[in-house]
Amino acid sequence: MTIQTPLGSRATTLEELETILGKFWDEAAAERGLAFKPQPSDIIIAPYTKCGTTWLQQIAHGLRTRGSMDFDEISAVTPWIEVAYDVGWDLEAPQVAEPRLFKSHVSWHDIPKGCRYIVSFRHYHDAIVSFYRFFEGWFFEPGSISLETLIPWRWPREELDSQGYWYHLSSWWEQRHNKNILLLCYEDMKADLPGTVQKTAHFMGIPLDDALLDVVIQQSSREFMLAHRNQFDTHHIVQAGGKRVGLPPPIETNKVTPGTSNETRYQLSPALKSMLDDIWREQMASRFDFESYEDLRQSLRELHQSSGH
Repeated sequence: MTIQTPLGSRATTLEELETILGKFWDEAAAERGLAFKPQPSDIIIAPYTKCGTTWLQQIAHGLRTRGSMDFDEISAVTPWIEVAYDVGWDLEAPQVAEPRLFKSHVSWHDIPKGCRYIVSFRHYHDAIVSFYRFFEGWFFEPGSISLETLIPWRWPREELDSQGYWYHLSSWWEQRHNKNILLLCYEDMKADLPGTVQKTAHFMGIPLDDALLDVVIQQSSREFMLAHRNQFDTHHIVQAGGKRVGLPPPIETNKVTPGTSNETRYQLSPALKSMLDDIWREQMASRFDFESYEDLRQSLRELHQSSGH
């Protein structure tokens, strides 16, 4: 039976949320976008959702433009491939600077091939809570759907889930020796932003002088991005998909937040953490011998050291 949601209302149940999301995203536009043929010099920034995408867009765009903030929203100058044709962005068009930059959230298996890629991983505990906070007040009413309800739906155990966090991470990690891919960890980006900017500039082939390094570090800080938060929202997508579904204006769709929240509903219970850790071991330990996310993080550090990044 199809669940009907009242026009102009957010979901209050998981069934209603599934219906809204099914109508919100234009699958035909996504297929057209993913058929895009990039140029070899192009760079696609492709973390899983809520794993550092907007941050990397800002860093990479700042590097190629020496810190230009002349955009209404970051994805207007680094287009999101899956929604480009839904909101009217031409993926073939020249961009404001070289190299051309694009955004995506898909796995290595689905990404348009033939260019370069930057992907950041993030601990699944934090990525899940960030995703929950982002969708709350946009697609579902605050407090109406719990983390306990959302997690099994959005982060399923099934290995064959071709759009899930585990599948995405595995697919990109398998490409760790591909010279056209730069892999990062969100936690290391936070711990060493200057080093992250340097790695990114090197990968992009952009000479990094002191002035450029300083401006990109400053403009990719949390403080700066919070002060310019309207340039890191999702209003293009809100207007396209929201109009199709009839959703009310979001309470908040800014992708930059002040940080973690102490509110109870945003805390993973010990049982949820244990379940997610079990899934990690099922999905990752058997394939890559990583008993924890920290093992992967350490392995990536060693990979960077050996490659000279």
